[in-house]
Amino acid sequence: MKNKDLRPRKPLFIYYIIVLVIIFVLNLLIMPTVREQSLVKTDYSTFLESVENGSVKKAEIRSDYIYYIDQKNGEETTCRTVRIEDPQLVDRLLAGGVAMEGVLTDRENLLMSLLMGYVIPIAVFILLGRYLSKRLMSSMGGAGGMMQFGKSNAKIYVKSTTGIKFSDVAGEDEAKDLLTEIVDYLHNPQKYKEIGASMPKGALLVGPPGTGKTLLAKAVAGEANVPFFSISGSEFVEMFVGMGAAKVRDLFKQANEKAPCIVFIDEIDTIGKKRDGAGFSGNDEREQTLNQLLTEMDGFDGSKGVVILAATNRPDSLDPALLRPGRFDRRIPVELPDQKGREEILRVHAKKIKISDSVRFEDIAKAAVGASGADLANIVNEAALRAVRDGRKFATQADFEESIEVVIAGYQKKNRVLSTKEKLIVAYHEIGHALVAAKQTESAPVHKITIIPRTSGALGYTMQVDEKEHFLMSKEELENKIATLTGGRAAEEVVFHTVTTGASNDIEQATKIARAMISRYGMSDEFDMVAMENVSNQYLGGDTSLACSADTQALLDKKVVELVRQQHEKAVKILTDNIGKLHELAKYLYDHETITGEEFMEILNSDAERIEMPEEAGRLMDNQMQ
Repeated sequence: MKNKDLRPRKPLFIYYIIVLVIIFVLNLLIMPTVREQSLVKTDYSTFLESVENGSVKKAEIRSDYIYYIDQKNGEETTCRTVRIEDPQLVDRLLAGGVAMEGVLTDRENLLMSLLMGYVIPIAVFILLGRYLSKRLMSSMGGAGGMMQFGKSNAKIYVKSTTGIKFSDVAGEDEAKDLLTEIVDYLHNPQKYKEIGASMPKGALLVGPPGTGKTLLAKAVAGEANVPFFSISGSEFVEMFVGMGAAKVRDLFKQANEKAPCIVFIDEIDTIGKKRDGAGFSGNDEREQTLNQLLTEMDGFDGSKGVVILAATNRPDSLDPALLRPGRFDRRIPVELPDQKGREEILRVHAKKIKISDSVRFEDIAKAAVGASGADLANIVNEAALRAVRDGRKFATQADFEESIEVVIAGYQKKNRVLSTKEKLIVAYHEIGHALVAAKQTESAPVHKITIIPRTSGALGYTMQVDEKEHFLMSKEELENKIATLTGGRAAEEVVFHTVTTGASNDIEQATKIARAMISRYGMSDEFDMVAMENVSNQYLGGDTSLACSADTQALLDKKVVELVRQQHEKAVKILTDNIGKLHELAKYLYDHETITGEEFMEILNSDAERIEMPEEAGRLMDNQMQ
């Protein structure tokens, strides 16, 4: 069915004729009544009194009524009274000086009557109708009204407006290599046709948010120098069933007309979810749109040079029919960048700002483990903003390091002043983390320790930075990580013989690692290599769901508790054996609020004599125990 079927069934002038008839009837029946109601009705005696008083200036005698103008206190009022058989009426009027002229004209000005009764109401109706119609159609089908219901509303970009090339995208070399082949096909299709090869009709970009999927798609269009149609999956979702399918048809029609070109559908999981038949009315529109998309991808001629690119953060939720060969043939992962990729991305974004010659992008990339391309762009921008706040014309290494902490933990909360007791507890807590990490092998070196509160809610944190990036973690490394996470709580127990709420996030992370070791990584003798839970939405945090019986779940919980307790006891032993260094480092952190990794290791490796607990900490501990 074509879009022309959506046109109104009746011409618009028919509705105007109907309105004209209604206005005519209203003027004929209602207007005289309204005019009559504007008269003041009086009795005959009142009329005679007004004549005798001389307030009646004009009067008009008709067969049933007498209309007169009564002027009192400088105001004229048109009145009406019932006519009574009175032979002396004319004499009374003449004696009162009443002019017997027409008070109400039978015929009004014809031009004014037409203007006020017909032309102005019709004009107001037409203007109001057009305005409301435009607003309604704009909200339901685009600015073009009813005729735009089936339009795709895809944004069209060309080289002159985007100008994005592969050189503007860093840290995704594998994805760029796969997409370069598509660019080459759009430039030299004959080379592939000679050998009988056909280009994939579609390529699906999958990866976490902020990794540059949309940017890569625009870079493909920029390199190929072809039109680029961009539309979000949510724009296909309409209130009326069938409208989304009509938009899909229109999008592919435009693409075939502009071929060679690239069509990019962002967040395709909005319309590409698996069909399950669980819903009825609410699901019809989405399923019809998906069915139309499947049909169009099967039907269009790929030899014309139309390439379909799509992006999603949830590839596991897509319908299998959408991913089969012949539709989205190629799946291109756009993962979080590695250390080299992070360094390249930082250099690309740093070209936009002024930086010091001493900036070491390698060190910044090491500290920004797990950051996406969008996070790295934010880090560079935060560094520039910090330089402006400090009154400098360029960003320094310190600006970049602070911006990493801003992205991780938020801005410094300078208006939050901790009490002496809380400051000491936080100092021991953070040194507990750092000391346990430093005394274990296979543990990342300590980079920085601080007890300055942050806007994320953290009262302090310990930053560890690996010298090299790891893609695999052994059982020992994971156990050491759990021990490090419990080190903060262990320090509170060893020094103050009490616990606080400061370890809530540590407990959550330690439990998560321990559960994953047993239920997913097969690092337990009891369960061996059996998965006890499934992971979905790996690019959006990874939702887990248990896949075991209630008895097995109880045993799994027991093993998780045992594993965390074992590492907690190890952390307590490490701190007890190094109690002198714990006090020394905690005192230094309490006094300076921040310790760098070099300062931490220098104090830890020094041969200074064992020092006792800081006096303030001892006094607070005594008060706590009383």
